[in-house]
Amino acid sequence: MRFAFCNEGFGDRPWSVVCSAIAEAGYQGVEIAPFTLADTVQQISARRRDELRVTAQDAGLEIVGLHWLLMKPEGLHVAHPDERVRARTRDYLCHLVDFCADLGGSIMVFGSPRQRSRVGNASQEDTWKWAAETFSRALPTAADRGVALCIEPLGPDETDFVNTAAQARKLIDEIGHASFRLILDVKAMSAEGRAIPEIIREQRDVLAHVHANDANRQGPGSGEVDFRPILGALREIRYGGYVSVEPFAFLPDSDTVARESIRYLRECLPN
Repeated sequence: MRFAFCNEGFGDRPWSVVCSAIAEAGYQGVEIAPFTLADTVQQISARRRDELRVTAQDAGLEIVGLHWLLMKPEGLHVAHPDERVRARTRDYLCHLVDFCADLGGSIMVFGSPRQRSRVGNASQEDTWKWAAETFSRALPTAADRGVALCIEPLGPDETDFVNTAAQARKLIDEIGHASFRLILDVKAMSAEGRAIPEIIREQRDVLAHVHANDANRQGPGSGEVDFRPILGALREIRYGGYVSVEPFAFLPDSDTVARESIRYLRECLPN
């Protein structure tokens, strides 16, 4: 099972230093939040993209893909009532696809809770329709570049749109495109009130990526979530993707969290 670590916890450290720290902790991959590199990915030149990819490779890391897709720029939303906002969002998703592929990545995690929640008096039905339309129009570009756009269920404390794996699966089935897949996040699954291994088994055929974190928003092993049955279920379904560690709190610091998270995850791996 391959493990990756998300880059945003390392702040403004140089990219080479971030890659070295992640590799030295024992990870095989790095997952990038684009807002940590530039306000928009269009600002990142072809030369800089090559540098990012080569630097990661030189450290022994694969760039898995992207997450926190719409943190910047401001004003984007996949389900906004204004068609012009949705069009800009679709276009930016396509720019993100190109950026991801240029880095050698193949996964784009669509969490972005504020950029998908219902706007104003919009109905849940319209929100669903508009989001499906926006994703659908970006998916041909994703298919052309070999990138999977993955919808991430998030708890109701973060968004009112797609809170469970079952709801995400409904959207995936409705859109019906091979490049629209599922990412499961342990913190979010913990909010469903169901056994996490059961959720994993149910969604095995559309699962493309996994985020590892505790329900307390810290790294795996820092709280009450037992990862042994979670990794056991992933092994059982022959999951072949990455498990990316994505904490939201880095206590006492990102280096320690990176080291302790992978140590714990390795302890939890089934024999």
